[in-house]
Amino acid sequence: MILDAFNLTGKVAIVTGARTGLGQGMAFGLAEAGADIVGVDVNHLGETQKGIEERGRKFLGIEKDLSNIRVIDDIIDQTIQKFKKIDILINNAGIIRRADAVDFCEKDWDDVMNVNLKTVFFFSQAVARQFIKQKTDGKIINIASMLSFQGGIRVPSYTASKSGVMGITRLMANEWAKYNININAIAPGYMATDNTAALRADPERNKAILERIPAGRWGMPDDLKGIAIFLASEASNYVNGYTIAVDGGWLAR
Repeated sequence: MILDAFNLTGKVAIVTGARTGLGQGMAFGLAEAGADIVGVDVNHLGETQKGIEERGRKFLGIEKDLSNIRVIDDIIDQTIQKFKKIDILINNAGIIRRADAVDFCEKDWDDVMNVNLKTVFFFSQAVARQFIKQKTDGKIINIASMLSFQGGIRVPSYTASKSGVMGITRLMANEWAKYNININAIAPGYMATDNTAALRADPERNKAILERIPAGRWGMPDDLKGIAIFLASEASNYVNGYTIAVDGGWLAR
């Protein structure tokens, strides 16, 4: 039956940036579909652990700063030690810095690019190597953005990083399809998360954004559960290298 193709029972998923927001929402979704979860975040993951265990799944929380790629091997080692394998990676962790492009500083450029693009590539590379070592197929889901398609304003490094995410998603899909590894990306629209708190608190910007979204509302973490389960499951075996917008119709305007 087709619904069996969405079942993740017995799968092990690493989700970065899993403490709150979109990462936590996707982790909960995968757990509801049957997966055990390794949550990675720079801060304590107690709330996420509670939610995963309430859903009847196992959880491993790992506190690491993903601005440094040297932590990746330890995350994989801890995952293998506890669960013996990896089936799914969601590269969700990301940061943003806001300033006019004419004033944007090198540190804000490097900080964002390191977390949002460099770590995404090298984490994907490490997990792909583990899939190959295991001789299993695997799923990698990157988190892109509306700014993978558009320029935006006052977020030059974020725009560059998310455009890069869409590009390397295609590149990795081209190279690793022969190993039965699927790499796709989700491009969330305007979502109610910590990263957008300043926009939602600005009455003029909030009003302008909502007027542009056909759905008439900000997205919520639960809105990513379905697409994350699809891309993590056998139902998406012939989808590779694609970036799927979940945006309430933003890009259709």
